[in-house]
Amino acid sequence: MKAAYYGGSRQIEIRPCVPVTPGEGQIRVRVSHCGICGTDLHVYLGDLDHRIRLPEVIGHEGSGTVAEVGPGVTGFAAGDPVAVMPIMSCGQCPACRAGNYHVCHQLKVIGIEAPGAMQASWTVPANLVFPLPATLDLQQAALVEPVAVACHDIRMGELRAGEYALVLGGGPIGALIALVAKHKGARVLVTEINPFRIAMLRRLGLEVVDPREGGWVERVMEETGGAGADVVFEVTGVAAGAEMMTKAAKVRGRIVIVGVFAKPAPVDIYKIFARELRLFGARVYQREDFAEAIDLVAAKAIPGDELITNVLPIDELRYGLDQMATGGDVMKILIDCQS
Repeated sequence: MKAAYYGGSRQIEIRPCVPVTPGEGQIRVRVSHCGICGTDLHVYLGDLDHRIRLPEVIGHEGSGTVAEVGPGVTGFAAGDPVAVMPIMSCGQCPACRAGNYHVCHQLKVIGIEAPGAMQASWTVPANLVFPLPATLDLQQAALVEPVAVACHDIRMGELRAGEYALVLGGGPIGALIALVAKHKGARVLVTEINPFRIAMLRRLGLEVVDPREGGWVERVMEETGGAGADVVFEVTGVAAGAEMMTKAAKVRGRIVIVGVFAKPAPVDIYKIFARELRLFGARVYQREDFAEAIDLVAAKAIPGDELITNVLPIDELRYGLDQMATGGDVMKILIDCQS
């Protein structure tokens, strides 16, 4: 059994996994697969060193089966298929007391502030473990966590059937937002610059434009009768996306910030003022989003077979991260934690 430890900027060490016997209220999971997330890439590049106690096992998009339950845990048995919602809140701060535990003042993300899913054996709090349908393939189940992100983003943007959604950035999360939005009956346009991802998104039935070619604002306006997009999802996390996000939003439209910005970016505040735009931040998810994501993945509403472009053994994690960092021909990369 192996685990992937991050030891500092671009340092990944694969070494034996040491199973941790579950204590009171804990479950030990035999991890099947773990997706590589954009956050993992930020970790790998050293952007989150201020939050990590090195060395640390990374990863948070895990699926697997129950290996062992700790004292006081009910409702789970060895062999049960599960997914883990990897956020830990304090339960005591003003945000938690208001029901906003996902933006807890002391929020800890498993895989950053606590040992993550890229290991063969993963011990976690039982209240973060969600049962999965027995028919759901565990490889597909590794998509539940990122789909939950998309469900939360769409809920924050109050997107409704028949509305027009503009998704800036067609990477894994942008693709999932677009697919869930379309599933809910919205009209969707995605902007993306990576040719591989553009081709994939079009195969999945999505409308995609390369913003570098120009004309995308005019297209939004033409397709909305001059009104503009009801909801804009900024998923790029780069300055160009921040600059684009106000251009095609309708009067009193909504903008949802999904991308993680490593540094401040210029934003056209005047357009927010002039059009009375509403700006939302969207961070991780809540339990209802996670439950909805399980339903969507189990119902095959998400084309996981096409979105998952690579399944790598844990020894090749560095290769997968480098592919993401250099914009390779990949969409969703999974790590096989039992390989």
